[in-house]
Amino acid sequence: MPLILNIETSTEVCSVALGQDGQLLELCESDQPFVHAEKITLLVQECLEKAGVQLNDLSAVAISKGPGSYTGLRVGSSVAKGICYALDKPLIAVDTLESLAMACRRLHPRESAIYCPMIDARRMEVYTALYNSTGDCLESPHAHILTTASFEDYYKSEQELLLCGNGAEKAKKVLLGEFSTFCTLGCSAAHLVSLAEGAFQRGQIVDTAYFSPTYIKPPNITKARKIL
Repeated sequence: MPLILNIETSTEVCSVALGQDGQLLELCESDQPFVHAEKITLLVQECLEKAGVQLNDLSAVAISKGPGSYTGLRVGSSVAKGICYALDKPLIAVDTLESLAMACRRLHPRESAIYCPMIDARRMEVYTALYNSTGDCLESPHAHILTTASFEDYYKSEQELLLCGNGAEKAKKVLLGEFSTFCTLGCSAAHLVSLAEGAFQRGQIVDTAYFSPTYIKPPNITKARKIL
């Protein structure tokens, strides 16, 4: 019975979940924005203690690979790699947008809907992808600037778009059509559990040494001003 530690740090939420056989055992997360470096190892410890297991009991570690916050993804990746190296455990990488879409699909099943997870990428830009009701990816993860013309081909065909994630709030300002449905659903390590289990069973693990998160865009770094 695979026991998998799941780590989600791709947005402002810092979240850790323990899953076994694709079922959620424990979930520990912080809703304080951007405290990943401070809280993540404490959440891992808390999650394991609540479940009554040790790090050595783990079968694998799963990481939400992005896209998302550059700093958050690096923190999560570093912790996951550290555990895998120390214990010689395999590393599993789960697409963040896919995990959001699948969680939305479980909460709001629709036969013909399009699931559109969104992660905030500053200003009116989001990271997004599109999935159908059976989980097939229609548009792979990419950066998208929201306008009134966004997703117009789907709206023209009168397909319902279910939008979720922390970037969906911005979409409300421009996507006002009758075929837009906004779901209150953000990133959580709980969303990784079933996908991580499936990847483990299929042997889909990544090379711990060479794994790098999916950033899509370079970090937004500004130069410090000269002090006069």
